[in-house]
Amino acid sequence: MALSTSHMPDAIANVSKYPDYYAAWRSDPEAYWRKAAETIDWIKPFDQVFDPQIGPFGVWFPGGVMNTSANCLDRHVDHGAGDRIAIIWDSAMEGRIERYTYRALRDRVAKVAGALAARGIAKGDRVVIYMPMVPEAAIAMLACARLGAIHSVVFGGFAAPELAARIDAARPKLIIAASCGLEPGRIVAYKPILDDAIARATHKPARCLIFQRTAAPATMIAGRDEGYLEAEAAATPHDPVPVAATDPLYVLYTSGTTGKPKGIVRDNGGHAVALAASIPLIFDVHSGQGAASEVMWTASDVGWVVGHSYIVYGPLLAGVTTLMYEGKPVGTPDAGAFWRVCAEHHVKTLFTAPTALRAIKQQDSEGKLLAPYNLSKLEALFLAGERCDPPTAKWIAALLEKPVIDNWWQTETGWPISARFRGLGLTVFKPGSGGRPCPGYDVQVLDESGQPNPPGEVGALVIRLPLPPGCAPTLWQDDAGYRRAYLEAYPGWYCTGDAGMVDADGDVWVMGRTDDIINVAGHRLSTGAMEEVLASHPDVAECAVIGKPDAIKGEVPLGLVVLKSGVNRDHATIQKELVKLVRECIGPVAAFKDALVVPRLPKTRSGKILRATMRQMAGGANPVVPPTIEDAAVLDQIAALLKVTSHIA
Repeated sequence: MALSTSHMPDAIANVSKYPDYYAAWRSDPEAYWRKAAETIDWIKPFDQVFDPQIGPFGVWFPGGVMNTSANCLDRHVDHGAGDRIAIIWDSAMEGRIERYTYRALRDRVAKVAGALAARGIAKGDRVVIYMPMVPEAAIAMLACARLGAIHSVVFGGFAAPELAARIDAARPKLIIAASCGLEPGRIVAYKPILDDAIARATHKPARCLIFQRTAAPATMIAGRDEGYLEAEAAATPHDPVPVAATDPLYVLYTSGTTGKPKGIVRDNGGHAVALAASIPLIFDVHSGQGAASEVMWTASDVGWVVGHSYIVYGPLLAGVTTLMYEGKPVGTPDAGAFWRVCAEHHVKTLFTAPTALRAIKQQDSEGKLLAPYNLSKLEALFLAGERCDPPTAKWIAALLEKPVIDNWWQTETGWPISARFRGLGLTVFKPGSGGRPCPGYDVQVLDESGQPNPPGEVGALVIRLPLPPGCAPTLWQDDAGYRRAYLEAYPGWYCTGDAGMVDADGDVWVMGRTDDIINVAGHRLSTGAMEEVLASHPDVAECAVIGKPDAIKGEVPLGLVVLKSGVNRDHATIQKELVKLVRECIGPVAAFKDALVVPRLPKTRSGKILRATMRQMAGGANPVVPPTIEDAAVLDQIAALLKVTSHIA
């Protein structure tokens, strides 16, 4: 079924072709994915579309041979698009912009691959990448893929103990790092962190390639460290290495419930097919003829799965132009930064996290900083990373007068589970919903006994096996751990760990993690629903609701709210208004009596609010502080307001 390239505004969303398209997948999944695989260049065709006998739930495209890097770069150059812009790098931190054509990017990737090969890196070897948002990070990823080496990107600035844990887990032959990262008002020296991590790690990589930045050049260790650019310049370009579709492309570590990071494996073939298909289907972004292309900007970081999928691999597989931004939504220099980037580079789709929008909203709720910029080329705003509260979704939709498209997915899935499909004509805008399931995902809601819930009733969100191409087939060297974590709770289903509902139209509503559903006097209540109410208050910039122990009701909700910049009203008055609002919107059954005004909420570096950590603190437990926390000092502030001991080392 051909995808529409036309923009379908929300006003006429009822003409979406989604129902027929999804039904076509349901009726013949194998034919659907066989057709999707035609967009990829195969060195050897796959023997079958799916084999259920291999791995925890099966594998996609076994017998196929290809190379992801060649599909991202060489095939576009070979097909006459070498002069098309592949990457735009906009560094608000350095105040400069660079553009790389597909040919120039292919040539740099081939040289870096040659440098890696000269240092003993071959198919199946691991390479850890520890870099900020610079083009050299994407080049390093693609160079590893060119050799069939397995990269493991660690978010730049991770503390030494966590970097060491990932070094020991991945056991890389080589590490590629930058000397520093740049943040508003400060320089983060990466190299001392790297040196400390290697000293702590049991596994000692033989070599490190260091990308020197002028803001803070690194001290090199003789015999181990070499310059990234110098090694690239001296290298002989390396051709793509054929790899099996089922071979790992990368391992990306994500937080586990035990505190030990889980190594999410991404294969080559299924990943390439799923991402290449998702760009026109979900985002409606297309390459043109020759040098022409549309621009998509994913305002994330290459250290996270969103950056892997939609800064680097997805756009390049589809042959479009991707934008890499080194900066923040506020502070570089102000809350108009995103609009400046969109206008200057003619961005068609912006993909960011709700936390970025709330930061902008807090600083510029009236959108005054938007006024100077021409956003006529911007057609849609995509959101993911956490559920977007409806007030924020409505605010940004009204401000931009563009469709707002929330989508739900996970590190494990690698691409959206649900969305609204610009390529098919948008489904109806429902603020707070993640849209409808993508082809490949059969999403259902189960109760605690594993029975299906009726539409509109909250339960555990699960996906019928097999998962589609692009999803993690296993954990790194841990099939048994994969089964325990995802497959055993509900046999025949992948357990997402998220709680939510599917409404009568088929739209998915993610209300939070399964353990974010609180039980108040026998009533199962969604903290997400309460957060919607709090966020609707005109003085609230962002909020979180957690459950805290109660001797009578078992649990009661506690709201924590951050006020908008410039709000100087009495906090006690605001708190009373918030309690009244929840009682009015949800009812006395919510037993909502407490709303604390806090200066800020604890978050991970990717913007997710640490609700579980705060819930542990409210219950008097020693909280498990994830290594991805942006600023641990926030927990001390929260602890003081909760009148508990923070137990933060």
